[in-house]
Amino acid sequence: VPTFVNSTCCFLKEEKTVPQQQTPLLLTTNLKALRLPTMLAEHAKLAGEAADSNQDYLQYLLRLTELELATRSANALQARIKQAGFPVQKDLDAFDFSAATGLSKQKVLELARCQWIDQRSNCCFLGSSGTGKTHLAVALGLAACRLGKRVRFFTAATLVNRLEEAQKQYQLDRFLKQLDKLDLLICDELGYLSFNRTGAELLFQVFADRYERASLLITSNLPFSEWQQVFQGERMTAALLDRLTHHCEIFEMNGESYRFRESMKEKKTGRSKRA
Repeated sequence: VPTFVNSTCCFLKEEKTVPQQQTPLLLTTNLKALRLPTMLAEHAKLAGEAADSNQDYLQYLLRLTELELATRSANALQARIKQAGFPVQKDLDAFDFSAATGLSKQKVLELARCQWIDQRSNCCFLGSSGTGKTHLAVALGLAACRLGKRVRFFTAATLVNRLEEAQKQYQLDRFLKQLDKLDLLICDELGYLSFNRTGAELLFQVFADRYERASLLITSNLPFSEWQQVFQGERMTAALLDRLTHHCEIFEMNGESYRFRESMKEKKTGRSKRA
C-alpha cells in the first residue's frame, strides 16, 4: 500500500491580489450586494477621516457599522409610525397638562415608558370633546413606536367600517390576524357615532380577543355607564367592560374644551388688535 507523505499532498496556492484601482469598484459592488446603503454612501468619507486622524481598521469599521445601524433604526421607526396611521403627530411635550383637570402628568409620563404594553394592560381616556384625549392617544402611540412596538390607530367608526368590509369580502379572518399581531391597538372617538348590531358585535370581538393578549387604548366621550349605547345591550357591554377594565389605567378628562378655549383666545386677541 503506497504511503503518502503530507508534504507531497500540499498544493501551493498562488496568492491573488486585487489591483488597487479595482478596489473601489469591487467594494461598491459588494456593499450593494450586501444591501448596506449607508455604508455604501459613507465609506469613502469615513475612510478619509480615519486616515486624517490615524484611526486603525477596527475603529473605522466600527464607525461605519454604527452609522449603518443608526440609519436602519431610524428607517424602521419611520416605517412603524407610517404603518400606525396616526392622523397627526403630537408628543407629550406639546400637551397642556395645566388645563387638564384631574389628569396626573406623572401617571401619563409613566405610561410613555410602555411597561403597561409589555404587561398587556389597557388604557382609557374618557371625557367630553376637546379635552385632549386624541392628543394623548397619539403621543402614547408614538412613544410605543419609538420603543419598537407595533401600533395601529383607528377611529372607532373607521375600524368598524374596515371590519364590516372585510366580512363582506370574506377576508375578516385575515384582517383579525393583522390586528392580533399589534402590540397596541388605539381606538379613538368611541361613542361619537352609533353602529348597527353587526358592527357592534365585530368591535366587541376585536376588543374581547385582546384580553390579556395585547393592549388596547380607547378614547371615548361617554362614561362606561353609557357604553351600552355603543354595544346595544347591557349584557355585551358588561362582558366587555369586565375584560377591558381588569388591567386598565382609566383617566377622566372633563375640563373645558381646548379648541373652544383657543378659539376664545383668538377672538379676544382680535378684538384687542381692532381696539
